[in-house]
Amino acid sequence: MNRNIVRGIFLMAIALAFGLQSLRYPIGDFSRAGPGLFPAMISSLLFVIGLVSLIRAFFVDSVKLNLNFRNIAIIMASLCGLALISTYVNMIAGIIFLVFCSTMAGTSYSWMRNVKITAGLLLMALALQKGLGLNLPLY
Repeated sequence: MNRNIVRGIFLMAIALAFGLQSLRYPIGDFSRAGPGLFPAMISSLLFVIGLVSLIRAFFVDSVKLNLNFRNIAIIMASLCGLALISTYVNMIAGIIFLVFCSTMAGTSYSWMRNVKITAGLLLMALALQKGLGLNLPLY
């Protein structure tokens, strides 16, 4: 199975799933955006990226799809850990767990890279909490 084709189809399916759900909310317009405008825009862009990826797959060499179930399990455990730790402890601990656990699925492991990624994600979460007023359980 061609990895490029699967990637394009997967991106388009995710975009459709979120895009169709965003249509259940008022879209509004750019001067007065409704709650469905941002997810509709992002899912539209993701659909275009998936479509371009799918079309490109027919013009480049085929790449074999290898499913590594160990890595899939590590990533899923990282995401579940983020949700659980954020709920019962706080989001800072959840983000730290997510980064350090999920990078075990990679080919190389660097604690310094993990610290930098964690710092970047924590800064983004803080900016979303303070700048946009999102209710994120950081503390």
